[in-house]
Order: sequence, then C-alpha cells, then structure tokens
Amino acid sequence: MHGSVAAGWLLVALCAATGAYCLLRMRSTVEEQRRAAGGEALMGFGMAAMAVPAAVFTPPAWAWSAYAVVFGAAALRALWSARRSPHHLHHLMGASAMVYMSVVMAASPGSPHAHGGAGTPLVTGALLLYFAGYVLLSGARLVPAGAVAGSTVGGGAGWGDRPELARVCRLSMGVAMVAMLPAV
Repeated sequence: MHGSVAAGWLLVALCAATGAYCLLRMRSTVEEQRRAAGGEALMGFGMAAMAVPAAVFTPPAWAWSAYAVVFGAAALRALWSARRSPHHLHHLMGASAMVYMSVVMAASPGSPHAHGGAGTPLVTGALLLYFAGYVLLSGARLVPAGAVAGSTVGGGAGWGDRPELARVCRLSMGVAMVAMLPAV
C-alpha cells in the first residue's frame, strides 16, 4: 500500500486486531458463527499483510498471485455458503475485492507494492461504493435502539458469541477496505 507509513501501520494494527478477535470468535458453540469467524479472520490477517507499508517491506512478485489464489478460494467458499445464509454474500464481496487488489498489484508495472491508480476506475469505484455503504449501514446498526437502564450489552455471552462485537469486526474491516481500495 502506498501513502503515509503511519497510516499503513494503523491499518495493519486494525486488521490484525480484527483477525485476532475473529480467531477468538471461532471458539463459539454455534457452528455457523465459527465458519463466519474463520473467513473473517482470514480476511483480517490478509488485509493486515497487504497493508504493510511499501517503505518497510515489498513482497516478492509471486506473493500477489498467491493472495489472488487464496482469496479466490475464499470467494468460491463464500459463494457456496451463500446458499444457506445471505450474510456470506458480504464475504464474497470482501474476498472478491481482495482478489481484485491482488491482481492489480501483480499486474502493475514497477514496484508491485507502491503504486496508485493502476486499477480499473469502474471496478474500484463500485467496490468503494459497496464498502462505504456497508460501513454506514453497519455503523447505524450498532447504535442502540433504546437501552434499558441497568441492562448490560451481551448479557452473559462468551467472547465468541457477542453479535455486537462481530458487527464491530465487520465494520472495522469495511473501514480498512475503504482505506485500501483507493491505493489500487
């Protein structure tokens, strides 16, 4: 990713923390939540690796192809899982965006990690529009409708079963995607 080194490290920290929490969510007793958390952990760690500032580390040229293959497989899995739950369509969009960014970085001339404007403006714009809308909608869903005095959010749910924290993870990855897409 090009741009400020400080901003790059903030994205790395945000995405890595999100991926780590998603690993904790994989301890849930609900199978569907474990599956979703696994895909989101992969996305978080993949985004963290992709956001490392180019001034610090430039991956070898083959790494972008490897990213495209890994996230292409994740996109196919999300497409297959979307038969049961429409939530997986968002996973499909995220994995597809990662494939798109990987392909653009692999195909860009010169430094594969430090470029800008090499992606297709229409595709980049459509993905930006989707993720910006997702961030706004997700943020609005986190606003409490009417908290009851003395109530606790999440009750006695374990760390893996807190739906509001899962939404925060998805929101933070959406924000990171909005920050990363203009770099392609």
